[in-house]
Amino acid sequence: MNFDHLHLLLNHVPIIGFFVGVGLFVASFTGSNEDLRRSSLIIFAVVSLLTIPTFVSGVGADRTIAGQAGISDALVRRHEGAAMLGLWFVMATGAAAVVVLWRSQRPGGASRGNLATVLALALVASILMGRTGNTGGDIRHPEPGAAAGAPITEGIVGSIVHPFEPAPDGFTNLMVANKWWWAFMMVLHFIGLSLIIGVVGVINLRIMGFARELPLAPLHRLLPLAMAGLGINIVTGMLAFIGMPTYYTADIAFWFKIAALMLLGLNAAVFYLTGIFHRVERLAPGEDATLSAKIVAASALALWFTVIIAGRYIQHFEDSLRF
Repeated sequence: MNFDHLHLLLNHVPIIGFFVGVGLFVASFTGSNEDLRRSSLIIFAVVSLLTIPTFVSGVGADRTIAGQAGISDALVRRHEGAAMLGLWFVMATGAAAVVVLWRSQRPGGASRGNLATVLALALVASILMGRTGNTGGDIRHPEPGAAAGAPITEGIVGSIVHPFEPAPDGFTNLMVANKWWWAFMMVLHFIGLSLIIGVVGVINLRIMGFARELPLAPLHRLLPLAMAGLGINIVTGMLAFIGMPTYYTADIAFWFKIAALMLLGLNAAVFYLTGIFHRVERLAPGEDATLSAKIVAASALALWFTVIIAGRYIQHFEDSLRF
């Protein structure tokens, strides 16, 4: 399997996922179906996470098919611009969905404004994902009768959206144009990681049996700090990738980091969606967590250390993969 195959395998996830999520989210307002609404919010969060490997595999797919007969560079660049714009709206929708999921567990629940924000972002993200899918399909299946090198014609949606889509090469150059901007992004990335490990690490260590004199509930109320750190890391990480896409794509340590992040998403789903969290949520001082909770906590710590170590070794494994 090469990067082209991987991208073809993944690229339907954000498109279909967001259409399904929007449908369920809108349907949940009929009769105020909270379970359906929660399911749609979870779909938005999961799909936004899976959009990361989908996006980064696109660079490898581009390099894999570059120079092949019948491949239009203009169509590839249009697809990349559409993907960049769609990525940020997908990420914003996922972040908003996580906020609503968190607030729904607190007294008073999520406000109508929170729900309206998720709906607006999800609708825009769905349109942009549809646009991204169409532009990607045009690369190998251009319009019948279109001559090679002919100007690209846009439809109604494309003519509205295209002016807002970034030029891929220009965006990439912007990220590396100033060493102080790059250093600032790396500092923010480190701060985000510190917030994540500082909060998640303490929570997981308590669940594993360390510092049993601490109750879990007050520690868990610090989780929004970790989520803010995760948001910072995703934004700065994706900007860094866009700044040096070929460098990261051809690095096996980077892909180990991406794989660990995907497994961390699965780990969080197991913890919060299978009832494990509810069995340890009120863990009092001196009480011991269940074995299943300890396993999930230990695996989360192991995966976060994998993320840190893989990130540290990215430079050492430069050009370790071939397109």
